Amino acid sequence: MPDSSTAHATTGNPPSPPAPEEAGRRRSPIPLARLRDFALVPAIIVIAIVGQIVNPIFLQSDNLINILQTMSEISLLVLAQTLVLIAGRMDLSLESTFGLAPGVAAWLTVAAGTGPGLGLLPGAWGIPVTLAVGVLIGAVNALFIVRFGLNGFIVTLGMLIVLRGLLTGISGGQTFFNLPESMTYFGSAMWLGVPASIWICLLLFAVGIVIMGFTRFGRALYAIGGNVDAAKAAGIRTDRVLWIVLISASLLAAIGGLLLTGRLASVAAAQGDGAIFTVFAAAVIGGVSLNGGKGTVFGAFTGILLLYMIQNVLTLAGVPAQWIQALNGGIILTALAISRLTGGKTQD
Repeated sequence: MPDSSTAHATTGNPPSPPAPEEAGRRRSPIPLARLRDFALVPAIIVIAIVGQIVNPIFLQSDNLINILQTMSEISLLVLAQTLVLIAGRMDLSLESTFGLAPGVAAWLTVAAGTGPGLGLLPGAWGIPVTLAVGVLIGAVNALFIVRFGLNGFIVTLGMLIVLRGLLTGISGGQTFFNLPESMTYFGSAMWLGVPASIWICLLLFAVGIVIMGFTRFGRALYAIGGNVDAAKAAGIRTDRVLWIVLISASLLAAIGGLLLTGRLASVAAAQGDGAIFTVFAAAVIGGVSLNGGKGTVFGAFTGILLLYMIQNVLTLAGVPAQWIQALNGGIILTALAISRLTGGKTQD
């Protein structure tokens, strides 16, 4: 068993070390990591004040619910990408899974003669098919990345292109509509006066926070992202953990696509196209390292929340959409510069 100083050097300073017994000895980094989770809270408060000054409707409940609902679908992509990034990997195909998973379900369940649907399955199969497609895509990614040892960036880039082509092919470039109720319920239902998609988003993030912060699996994920060889030496079954996280990420992307499908009551041939840029921007400004082993689920949540609040303020101020897109790129570059100056690589 390596001593605590060796573990610190080989894991790249993750929020939680790989070995449970080391967690008991090294208590000081834990509260600091949790304190860093709240780094964006002052910025969120400032944006809320600015938004209220720009337009008095910003802090009204209807607008706040609108922000949370519109971010709820993409936020699941952020959660998925956060888990993959912490593990030291990258999944570019999530945005295509976001569109293809509900697209395949719509293709199989929408009645024949209604747009591009085939009507081969009853409407009740919409959700199971969506989830199954997500799991299948994640398993294929894991097969190439973990089993065959191929570069994750290239594999998921290729998968992104393949999945996007499949959605265009099965839809014929058209939009699926007249979807079964099972596919629209979670994106349109209200629970306790709040859209169901918001509750689902918050629940999944809460589960992610608990898993990553308080379980052996979460510690293993940080250890793998920090130094996979050290994780193997510590007895962590790295391949199994990576299989689980890649499949879970694709499943989360499929759920996010289902929520958007329900809200819009349709599946467009370009659903999810370009979403990966917003996902990376949110993860990076939320403190998730692109090098693995660093970042938290709560930090990622504050990142996507801040990004959508800024977009909402700009929209209320009448800023054209193309400038909002340019802002995402500026935010991710600024966040990378700040991350480099304040943390990470200044320590060996």
